Amino acid sequence: MANETMRQNWAEGAQAWVENQATFDAVFAPVTAAILEAAAIAAGQRVLDVGCGTGTLLAAGAAAGADVVGVDIAEAMAAAARRRVPEATVIVADAQTTDLRTAVPGAPFDRVVSRFGVMFFEDPEAAFANLRRAAAPGARLAFACWRDLDENPMFSLGSAVLADRLDPQPEAPAPGEPGPAAFADRDRVRSLLEGAGWGRIRVEPFDFTCDYGFNGTDGVEERMATISGGGVGRLAREQLLPRLGEDGWASLLDDVRAELRRHLVDGVLRFPAAIWLVEAVN
Repeated sequence: MANETMRQNWAEGAQAWVENQATFDAVFAPVTAAILEAAAIAAGQRVLDVGCGTGTLLAAGAAAGADVVGVDIAEAMAAAARRRVPEATVIVADAQTTDLRTAVPGAPFDRVVSRFGVMFFEDPEAAFANLRRAAAPGARLAFACWRDLDENPMFSLGSAVLADRLDPQPEAPAPGEPGPAAFADRDRVRSLLEGAGWGRIRVEPFDFTCDYGFNGTDGVEERMATISGGGVGRLAREQLLPRLGEDGWASLLDDVRAELRRHLVDGVLRFPAAIWLVEAVN
């Protein structure tokens, strides 16, 4: 079944995203704003959010007066989005293979948007073609995806302390494999969209700061919560807690906190991030 590995991954990891919704929304606020500016969502439009997560873009679209539809592969994410945006239609489905016009009957979509939700497809060209079939002529596509992991401390800062203790250590995905950095290659993104039939493609770099001190703290515990709920954090707890015991595990988490504190900027955990902001037209 297409995307079955990612379906399982998100089934296991979705709860941490739900629990840390406020943190992710604050840290990724510049990305959300950039997508909304590129999409130019307006009242009366029909908008599809791919990998809608807990509903950040759905909420913004609904506030603009649009008819918003979300699709996510994880039930926990979809349930959170429904609670947050009751007026939205949110389905649990694989956006690569699902006939979206049949699954959510209505007019074709005027806008297709995504914040970090399109890098996990088993066959991304087929997925983008499927999304285009659900879109109206002239519809606008706008999404954000990560650049190289080496440019993004999001995927290593603090969590590397845990990863270094795992045996075997997690292997980095091969270039282009489904995952956060699947679209790190700018030319590949363009080629996939062209192959799927999208036109007027723009793939532009967008840099921002991940600021974990959004609520007046130094941000360390907020970052700790997202690390603990992430893939490395869950695997580390599963492997290392039985080996280290409660005290040893607590000491290791303190080592993670110490690493984060070494990266405070003016007393707050802030670090750079690098993404592509992608636009296209059907």
